[in-house]
Amino acid sequence: MTSPTTRSLEVDFFRGIVLLIIAVDHITGSVLSRFTLHQYAFCDSAEVFVFLGGYASAAAYTALATRRSDSAARRRFFKRSWEIYRAYLFTAFLMLIGGAVLMALKVDTPMVQYTEWPNFLMRPFGLTLDIALLRQQPYLSAVLPMYSVFALAVPVIVPLAQKKPVIAIFGSLLVWLAAMPLLRFLPGTYGEAWSFNPFAWQLMFMTGVLARVQPISDEFHAGKFARWLTAGAIAIALTFAFFKLFLETQAPPGYMKQNLATLRIVSFAAIAWIVARGVYAGWVGKLARKLPGVVTIGQQGLVCFIAGTGVSLVLDSALRAMGVLGLGRYPSHWILGLIADGVAIVSLLALARFWADRKAAKAARAEGVERPRPPIPVIEGRPVPAHAANRRDR
Repeated sequence: MTSPTTRSLEVDFFRGIVLLIIAVDHITGSVLSRFTLHQYAFCDSAEVFVFLGGYASAAAYTALATRRSDSAARRRFFKRSWEIYRAYLFTAFLMLIGGAVLMALKVDTPMVQYTEWPNFLMRPFGLTLDIALLRQQPYLSAVLPMYSVFALAVPVIVPLAQKKPVIAIFGSLLVWLAAMPLLRFLPGTYGEAWSFNPFAWQLMFMTGVLARVQPISDEFHAGKFARWLTAGAIAIALTFAFFKLFLETQAPPGYMKQNLATLRIVSFAAIAWIVARGVYAGWVGKLARKLPGVVTIGQQGLVCFIAGTGVSLVLDSALRAMGVLGLGRYPSHWILGLIADGVAIVSLLALARFWADRKAAKAARAEGVERPRPPIPVIEGRPVPAHAANRRDR
């Protein structure tokens, strides 16, 4: 069982994997995206990302509350909400700049519309205000406003999940059931302005919180019921994979992502339980120790998410441009897609390492400034060198 004051290696590893998947999944022509979760399940990396966000938020809140105080933990998450909102504005700015570059280069891609750049040209001040007020959220930035809202809620939902988990989960379920009518109360210029309805996706976040503060016991994992659950989860996962690979011609009813449809929840739950058994058996921890770079990406989640959006937009546009120019025929498209995947992965690995080193150096400097220097020995009102003071002491 993970200590409430330590980070989970496995969670950081999964966060790193998900951030890499998010980057390649948004590159048209990516080869690796043909083997990611959405190809085999009725859920994708979004569910994993939000679940792990809830888990990591609960871990951070409880750790800070234990080391310092509940009020310090609350202040930290209020600050975190503001940091995520600023990251959203920066990501939206990157999307607008990307749209401007694509339009200037005359690249034939729907990404130009998704970035909201044409809309910005028609009403720059109005769109800027809409983005700031969350009424419109440019491509790939839309998950961050939801996270900002969740960060504000952490000081309420984490203590509730610790003390009254039954009320927490049933309250979350009730909000999820009412998510669609509640959506109209969110700021938005059109119905799809919020790609992720926070009233629905809070269920996934709350599940992650509960997984941290109400962990499954070793006794349960060792019991017969856990083995039956594992067998059922494997059967569900294989059945969904069969439908996705061989039978699905269009999205089935109830598959919508915006409001976190039931089918997505069931698919994620089956896969999550299988993975949880792997974590319990120690397999995931062993793999994570062999891939420390992926763990570092997970630890630098926010900056890597922002970078991943920019990298995926650039690479997607580059592949589309090469296709238009005829460069996609030789070498073949899959080689170009694989090169794009490699560039995305290496870029995030390098950025995560750089950012981790930067934060470590900053923390070391802060510690050096705050640490009081030893007093300088004085003899007859004059400072004395340390070696002389030592001789005098002897």
